[in-house]
Amino acid sequence: MGVGMTSQGSVTYDNLFTGNVANVVTGVGTLASGQNVTRGAVLGRLTADGTLNMVDSTKSDGTQTIYAIAADAVNATSAAQPVPLYFTGEFNKAALTFGGTDTAATHEVAARNIGIFFKSNVTVGGTN
Repeated sequence: MGVGMTSQGSVTYDNLFTGNVANVVTGVGTLASGQNVTRGAVLGRLTADGTLNMVDSTKSDGTQTIYAIAADAVNATSAAQPVPLYFTGEFNKAALTFGGTDTAATHEVAARNIGIFFKSNVTVGGTN
């Protein structure tokens, strides 16, 4: 490292994004109490109060429909917490988590309708 230079740390890539064609729109929501999500959690919105839970197609409370993707890990097990969100973008389906037994295939069409695209990362030259 050069004179006067200070290390600012390092970056670890998690491959959540798969492309940069679709615009990424961000925002903030409220993660419902009792939830503990990781970055890349696919979230649905409760009709009753607008809080967010893991999307689960077996539910009928609003969370059966994809709303956004968690931009960071948030632990709301004790009380509702703010959660940063991605409302649009291209996401690596292998890096996403869903509620219940849902998969990317369960929500792919509905996600596309709101500007969220599920894709697979392509390995080129030994990296992805």
